[in-house]
Amino acid sequence: MRGIDELVHVDDPAWPELQGLLRASSVPLQVMPGDINEGRRCLLQMQVSARSVLGALALHTGGLLVDNGWVRAFGGGSGSVADGRLPSLAQVNRFPTNFDPGWHPATGLVVGHDILGGVFALNGGDPAAAGRPGAPGQMTYFAPDALEWEAMEMSHSGWVSWLFSGRLETFYDGMRWPGWREETVSLAVGQGLSVYPFLWSEEAHADLTATGRRPVPMREVLGVAADFARQMGPSDPGFLGDV
Repeated sequence: MRGIDELVHVDDPAWPELQGLLRASSVPLQVMPGDINEGRRCLLQMQVSARSVLGALALHTGGLLVDNGWVRAFGGGSGSVADGRLPSLAQVNRFPTNFDPGWHPATGLVVGHDILGGVFALNGGDPAAAGRPGAPGQMTYFAPDALEWEAMEMSHSGWVSWLFSGRLETFYDGMRWPGWREETVSLAVGQGLSVYPFLWSEEAHADLTATGRRPVPMREVLGVAADFARQMGPSDPGFLGDV
């Protein structure tokens, strides 16, 4: 196991390159202020260094609000959602309070949410055993309109670059409606949108503009999606993150 100094003090940190990507992106982005101590706690438990994009996000940011906050990419956190801050990777994934070399996320590391209850997670060493598609170390997405996990076939660093690329519009084709941006901006960071008829329903698939939407705590959005996935989806989606 590597100590925190070894993880933080590296010759080629990812942060300068990540800053360049942030500045160059045409996607509306907000970098949340970070908590250096919480960021270091994340690095130590994950055993990733500042050489990685995952480590750079944890160490230097409190997370990212992407596309006006439609996607929340988690970093080192900087407080509670009640204070308008994103939770840290440690909080979202329920890291032990103190470093535990034997602890690992049971089904994969949750690294992002979208406001509709979609979950972005990084596969662990045995995705099949956790009921997840894709290869170890690759990203997966829990789709709230399908109630199942989908392989993304990209690494975490590839996912972050993808978030900045403007391809979210294509990815969410059929899941956005006229005025979605204004509704997204009005949400607090601890809120998502409850959609009815539900996103997985025939009515929503046929015409999303006919649905009703209301802001609710993000925990409620995720809980409803998980409950329906267990009842109607192909399998239990497992842990979707704690917010």
